[in-house]
Amino acid sequence: MSGPRVFLVAGEPSGDRLGGALMRALRAEAPEVTFGGIGGLTMTAEGLEPPFDIAELAVMGYAEILPRLFGLMRRLREVTEAAVAFRPDVLITIDSPGFSLRVAKRVRAAAPTVRTVHYVAPSVWAWRPGRAAEMARYIDHVLALLPFEPPYMEAAGMTCDFVGHPVAERPPPTGEAIAAFRQDHGIGDRPLLLIAPGSRQGEVKRHSAIFAETFARLKADRPRLTAVVPVAETVAKQVADAFPGALLLEPGVGEAERMAAAAAADAALVKSGTITLEMAAAGTPQVAAYRTAWLSAFIARRLLKIDTANLVNLAVGWDSGARPVPEFYQEDCTPEALTAALAPLVDGAPARAAQVAAAQEALQRLGRGAEPPSRRAARSVLAHL
Repeated sequence: MSGPRVFLVAGEPSGDRLGGALMRALRAEAPEVTFGGIGGLTMTAEGLEPPFDIAELAVMGYAEILPRLFGLMRRLREVTEAAVAFRPDVLITIDSPGFSLRVAKRVRAAAPTVRTVHYVAPSVWAWRPGRAAEMARYIDHVLALLPFEPPYMEAAGMTCDFVGHPVAERPPPTGEAIAAFRQDHGIGDRPLLLIAPGSRQGEVKRHSAIFAETFARLKADRPRLTAVVPVAETVAKQVADAFPGALLLEPGVGEAERMAAAAAADAALVKSGTITLEMAAAGTPQVAAYRTAWLSAFIARRLLKIDTANLVNLAVGWDSGARPVPEFYQEDCTPEALTAALAPLVDGAPARAAQVAAAQEALQRLGRGAEPPSRRAARSVLAHL
């Protein structure tokens, strides 16, 4: 008996990592599974053969999308045609709702019998609550990363399982791994700052100068301070040009090395997003920041229903309002503000220990200690089929 045919769509590195873990788990549950679709390095390593580089899809924000609209529409048509031609039992779209949900909508119109699953519930609790009702027209089932999301999806008419956030299943690096990372890269006992400006070209363009200036200010008072910068495949050259003196973790570096780098860091300056949870899993205190184009910011400020975009703050403070991770957005994202927030974390002030404790609470709420989220997601998909 042949296994299920699964077509996956992941349009950026964070979705690619989710997709790779899901592919491994699906293969463990259903060894005869057949995969098709698009993804990045992680999914390719699991056997996927994507027709083009997902860097073309790594765009976010109204002002950023408009100049590349025709190219994105062409890729949308190509992915939809490939999905229909694959004749899948299930289409799994992963995050990147601006692109992937459009694929799902078109596939549903062309092949109504294909089951559709969306991995990572869109943040309808944060903005545009009407998206859930729109999704329900072409999405059958949702895999939610946050425990409070299923009721929003179910109220709109979809089934939904909380599977946990995949970061929660990553064990923190051992002391030996951290020591080995510092030794292998010649860091020794010098203080280390991890800098993550983003995985999209626009993000790196907007953040790199601010983050580099912040590092320079910190280093002026701490001459031994060193920077390590993880590099996404979508922006490798940009990051290398923006941080010429830093230790760069190239795209091919494995998850273990990335986590060891994070755990070895005394603090982190990161673009707000999934990486905030990666820092939490590594036990690294952080400051989160984000700048977007003025038009995107203008629209978002009129739609947002919450006062935080940080996943650690959301997990810990959904019911309490706690905000342990400092956040700086738009005009508040300046080298002066970031330096002031990072200095006590780098120097080991009490705020450092308090943030690490809050991060551990966030991970518990997101599934740490339970069955691995990727395995739960795989079982949810198969049960839905």
